[in-house]
Amino acid sequence: MEKQGQGYIYAIIAVLIWGTVASAFKISLRYLDFLQLLFWASVVSVSFFLALLLIQGKLALLRTYSREEWLHSALLGFLNPFLYYVVLFQAYSLLSAQEAQTLNYTWPIMITVLSIPILRQRIKFQSVFAIIISFAGVLITTTQGDILGFRFTNLTGTLLALSSAAIWALFWIYSVKDNRDEVAKLFLNFAFGLVFILISIPFFSELVVPDIIGLLGAIYVGLFEMGITFIIWLRALKLSKTTAQVSHFIYVVPFLSLIVIHFVVGEMILIPTIIGLILVVTGIMLQQFASTRH
Repeated sequence: MEKQGQGYIYAIIAVLIWGTVASAFKISLRYLDFLQLLFWASVVSVSFFLALLLIQGKLALLRTYSREEWLHSALLGFLNPFLYYVVLFQAYSLLSAQEAQTLNYTWPIMITVLSIPILRQRIKFQSVFAIIISFAGVLITTTQGDILGFRFTNLTGTLLALSSAAIWALFWIYSVKDNRDEVAKLFLNFAFGLVFILISIPFFSELVVPDIIGLLGAIYVGLFEMGITFIIWLRALKLSKTTAQVSHFIYVVPFLSLIVIHFVVGEMILIPTIIGLILVVTGIMLQQFASTRH
C-alpha cells in the first residue's frame, strides 16, 4: 500500500479512538473525581511516553535540553495536562457529555481569538464571521435552542468547557514553535503536569486506589486520550503528502463522538446539540479556509 493510503488508515484509527474519549470521560467521572481521574490517567500517559523514549533510544535527549527549555516544559505541563484537564473534567462533571464536547471543540476558534493579543495577528472579516458562526452554535447548544430565553443548562459548566478550549488554545500557541522531539516534549509536559497534580490532590481531593472500573477508565483515558492516539496521528501526518489531506478527518470526530455518547453513555442526543455542533464546525472550517487564503 502506498504511503498516502497508510496515512489515511492511521488518520481513521485516530479519529475512531478520539470519538470515544468524551464517553470515557463521562463514565470514568462516575467512579473518580476529576483530580483522581487526572492523576491515574497521567501516571499511565507518563509511563507510556517514558517507555516510548526508552524503546526509541531517545531518553538521552532530555540531558541536552537547556534550563530555559525545561522551564518551558514546566509551563506547558501546567497548561496541559494539569490546568486543561482539571477544567475540562469539571465541565464534564457538570454538563452532559454532548454539551461538554461540543463546547470544548471550539478550541480552533479560540486560537484565532487569542492570537490577536498574544501574537498580535490581524484578524480578517472572514475570521470574524467564522467566530460569530461558531459562537452562535455555542449559544444554541448551551441554551438547548432557547436563545431568546438565554437560559443556560449550567452556566458554570458552560464557562468551564469554554475555558478548557481557551487553555488548549494557549497551550497550542506556546508550543507550536517548540521544535524539540515530540515524544520527549510530551513526556516532559506530562511529567511536570503530574507534579502539579500531586501538589493539588491534598488540597482538593485524596489519593485513593480506584475500583476496577474507575481504574480501567483512567487507563483508557491515559492511553488513548493522552498518549498513543497522538502518536498515531503524527504517523498519519508523516505518511501523508500534505497535512490537509488528513486534517479534514478531524471534523468527523465530534459527530462520531455524539453517536458513541448516545449508545455508550445513554444520552439522548438533542436537536439543538446537533445544530450547534454543525455551526461550531462550520465556523472552524471557514476560519481554516480564511487562513489558507492569507
